[in-house]
Amino acid sequence: MSQPPLRVGVVGLGYWGPNLARNFAAVAGCELAYCCDASDAARERVAPMFPGTRLVADLDELLGDPALDAVALATPVPTHADLAVRVLEAGKHCFVEKPLAQSVQDAERAVAAANATGRVLMVGHLLEYHPGVRKLKELADTGELGDEIYYIYGNRLNLGKLRADENALWSLGAHDVSVVLYLAGEEPSEVSAQGQAYVREGVEDVVFCFMRFSSGLTAHLHLSWLDPHKERRFTVVGSRRMATFDDMELERKLTVYDKGFDEDARTYGEYITRSGDIFSPRIANVEPLRIECEHFVECARTGARPRSDGASGLRVVRVLEALERSLEQSRHRSDGRGG
Repeated sequence: MSQPPLRVGVVGLGYWGPNLARNFAAVAGCELAYCCDASDAARERVAPMFPGTRLVADLDELLGDPALDAVALATPVPTHADLAVRVLEAGKHCFVEKPLAQSVQDAERAVAAANATGRVLMVGHLLEYHPGVRKLKELADTGELGDEIYYIYGNRLNLGKLRADENALWSLGAHDVSVVLYLAGEEPSEVSAQGQAYVREGVEDVVFCFMRFSSGLTAHLHLSWLDPHKERRFTVVGSRRMATFDDMELERKLTVYDKGFDEDARTYGEYITRSGDIFSPRIANVEPLRIECEHFVECARTGARPRSDGASGLRVVRVLEALERSLEQSRHRSDGRGG
């Protein structure tokens, strides 16, 4: 006998919520039961897209429906933790967009609520579901890039939307910190960040982050919405080969470079550069958001632990908070308040 569909409600119909709603509506075994937003205009905008879905203004209507299984939150970042706790305590599984919270303390509250209620908590770290990033991790983990991964660096740049409520670290860095932790398989032992607010006072529009890991791996992130180039790129440098994931490429999302240093057998302690083949592994052409939504539905059905579960979301917030502290210290030094 087939299972009844998992009934999901999407809360927040601004920029990203309609994308979540579109995907949940298309996932097999899932019913998009509700779309929720306090804005009349937002609800009216999506109404033609989801004719069989109830459009409501108040989250309480979703939480009070015993037949609703899960809620996906695409609300402003400052609301994430409080709303996730409410959803979980109402007995619903919860998907929450990244980052899980704006502080470690709030992220811990959400994780504790999931543990206490036995409900699934999943954070929308979308790039962890991208087939290109999955393949990049496979290359790193299987030794295809060498016995050792030396360093990782990422560029997330654009002449993008200026924000008043979060700087480039929190707005852009949540994506890239999650990828670095996913690839590294560990949390950094040391972090530092520097940035500058050029356009809007007090809100850094360009940030440079450095992370060092106990394994010896290092990582660097360049985050900016004040840049002439639109880049979404990660490079992993191993002891044998190097690989780049470029999300702006239409076809060659992942490129592997057979480049590095080889010891010269003719001499002692000398190395020569090797520049071999360049190739692009085939990457499945599937929308990462569809993969992510399918994964949440499957975990909510079975109780399995999501790839980007609450603990994973907490780790990302922990690193972001540490980077923010470093950024703040740098800010104070630059304006003469520090020692």
